[in-house]
Amino acid sequence: MNHSHSQFLPFTKPTIDEATIAAVGDVLRSGWITNGPKCLEFEKLLSDYFGGRTVRCFANGSATMEIALRIANIGPGDEVITTPMSWVSTSNVILAVGAKPVFVDIDPQTRNINLELIEAAITPQTKAIMPVYLSGLPVDIVRLYQIAHQYKLRVIEDAAQALGSSWLGEPIGGADNLPSDLVSFSFQANKNLTTIEGGCLVMNNETEAILAQKLRIQGVTRTGLDGMEVDVLGGKHNLTDVNAVIGIHQLKQLPDLIRQRQTLAQHYFTCFKKTSLIEQGLELPLEDFLHSNWHMFQVVLPIEKLNLLGMNRATVMQKLKDMNIGTGVHYPLISDFKLYRELGYSSTQTPVAQRVGSAILTLPLFPLMTTFDVERVVHAVQLVLQKI
Repeated sequence: MNHSHSQFLPFTKPTIDEATIAAVGDVLRSGWITNGPKCLEFEKLLSDYFGGRTVRCFANGSATMEIALRIANIGPGDEVITTPMSWVSTSNVILAVGAKPVFVDIDPQTRNINLELIEAAITPQTKAIMPVYLSGLPVDIVRLYQIAHQYKLRVIEDAAQALGSSWLGEPIGGADNLPSDLVSFSFQANKNLTTIEGGCLVMNNETEAILAQKLRIQGVTRTGLDGMEVDVLGGKHNLTDVNAVIGIHQLKQLPDLIRQRQTLAQHYFTCFKKTSLIEQGLELPLEDFLHSNWHMFQVVLPIEKLNLLGMNRATVMQKLKDMNIGTGVHYPLISDFKLYRELGYSSTQTPVAQRVGSAILTLPLFPLMTTFDVERVVHAVQLVLQKI
């Protein structure tokens, strides 16, 4: 197969149809382009999706988490238990409210925070647990909330990647039979549902929703035609109607888009199992088609073997790029960043995450792909790793 003539395959690409593009045009023509009726409509649809829970939309999925921390009254002197295997915003927002992130190691199979290690990290200063659902795979929600209730902790679920994922047959964020506290989703460009940039926070009660709404726009409460009050320090985190209308259309397509992702992910497993790559040390993700929305398909490279050959992850990524295949790294370990090292963190404190973070690689997975694309990726990975 001559890869040089194959079209470049990015690791992700949004699915935006013509109806969505037309709907954006309608909003632009309407004259109401910032936070308005479309945002309210989107929130209502999301609330229905989450079984009637209260939902507010925001400019991005970092604002949702920071506001969740503020709602939970977390600030200086408090600790929040989380994972170092995430986008840096997960812990940045903890620092932003003046609190301290406490990193707990991950489970090598799920690559999520290891729930069995959480209790040992709890101190009198611990106020919340913030798990991250990497690639859309949730942790054991029931076990998570058992720990939280036992130690009287708030839970802020960083479900940025997990819209459409489920636990015990219920959507993450929906609380009919599942325990649920504050659940944060992102609608950034590469997510399963995108509004280009955006996010939402799912909450339990109206009091917290009112506070979230104040924090969203400068702490302002409006009454009547000219009444305005500010009783809390807020920021500027509102979602525009232009973004919201994209979300409205994406939400209709979400079940189909997730089904396509599952089909492609299933094909990845089939193709990889036909190779000798697993015996050679390549680690596949957990084969979970019950709970995950398959936001990403991530492998862990046999990094020690590669190093012996003078190769590393960047070499593999470059070789795949030369074959017109894009890849990503989700994520370099947070505790390895200079900001965190200077605060006294070290990746050696979480050895499993340290190993996975140095070797994880995100392969292409998005609904516009075909099964042939999957075969092409697996074949290319085989070619690159055949020396090991």
